[in-house]
Amino acid sequence: RASGPAVARAREKRSEINAQMAESISGMAVLQASNAEGRFGARFAATNSQHYGARIDELRANAWLLRPMLDLLNVLLLVALLYSFGQRELQGIEVGILYAFVSYLGRVVDPLIQITLQFGQLQQAVVAASRVNTLLQEGRPAVVNTGLRMTTGRVAIRNLCFGYQPDQPVLQDINLEFAAGGFYGVVGHTGSGKSSLLSLLLRFYVAQSGSIRIDDQPLASFDDVHFRTDVGLVPQDPFLLAASVRENICMGRTLTDAQVETAARAAHCHGFVMQLENGFDTPLGEGGARLSVGQKQLIAIARALAAQPRILFLDEATAHIDSETEQVVQKALNELRGKVTIIAIAHRLSTIRDADSIVVLNRGRVSEQGSHSQLMEMDGGIYRRLYELQQLGD
Repeated sequence: RASGPAVARAREKRSEINAQMAESISGMAVLQASNAEGRFGARFAATNSQHYGARIDELRANAWLLRPMLDLLNVLLLVALLYSFGQRELQGIEVGILYAFVSYLGRVVDPLIQITLQFGQLQQAVVAASRVNTLLQEGRPAVVNTGLRMTTGRVAIRNLCFGYQPDQPVLQDINLEFAAGGFYGVVGHTGSGKSSLLSLLLRFYVAQSGSIRIDDQPLASFDDVHFRTDVGLVPQDPFLLAASVRENICMGRTLTDAQVETAARAAHCHGFVMQLENGFDTPLGEGGARLSVGQKQLIAIARALAAQPRILFLDEATAHIDSETEQVVQKALNELRGKVTIIAIAHRLSTIRDADSIVVLNRGRVSEQGSHSQLMEMDGGIYRRLYELQQLGD
């Protein structure tokens, strides 16, 4: 009874720590793109501190109980000895000396037992420590603090080459122009380099050669904090916190109610959010369990738009949603034209059919480029073949 509340608090905080770690790892790309590492790091540190305090209370309560319990066990053992052997067998030995013998015997044996039990855990800890040490030796990326921000969101890629291994190129000689406020699609077979190109644009990786410039400035020259504010990312699998709609849109940022509602209207999710019992303050459950996949994706789009980015990246954002929701996403994208540069990697070609220009990647190179109608006129073209196959599948 004395230690119960402390144990309950410690377990509750341990569960929160595990949940926050799982969220941070599964949503790492979104957290980085949303410039939320610091905010979520501070939240984790606060929870960890609360867990530490709860554990101290638990250990303190256990310590108060441990000594009386040990004394009671020693007394019971002493009584058992006296009962078993009787006064005649123990004649000449004082009760106090016998009690001390029993107590000291336990103090000698218990550490030996604990050492044996802990040896296996020690070996596991050594292996874990070596892995943690390897992780700590990883170099941290240089922090860019130039104060430079985007102005229009125009992107220019010149002679770009990249590979995760130097001798295995993934992208080769990429040359592209994305005008400010335009809507652009990037398509191609699996393994053609679409996601790698997006990772480079998001500064998750650095190209071996060539350049990426935004508003005529090198990509690496933009301030880290401002860069993450000026770009928005909508991933293929929507990442939602086990929190309210409002908290999922804000993602740790300080946004007004008007900003949250404006972003929700722009993403066309305001309607179904207001139908929830508590509107924007409705808890969504673990991973947004209360929502459909399409509704989750619309919340993710609202989150990306809440910071009013200059460039919006969509990474196959319509791959797992139904046709009706896809039309809602298409409508939202069309309404954003001229306001934000949209670069959408798409598996479902109907999503980017109305794009100003569509880039077709094949084996790491730009194979075709043009509007939907222009690409459909190319006999034997990759885009035309992919589109016709999808139409047959539908």
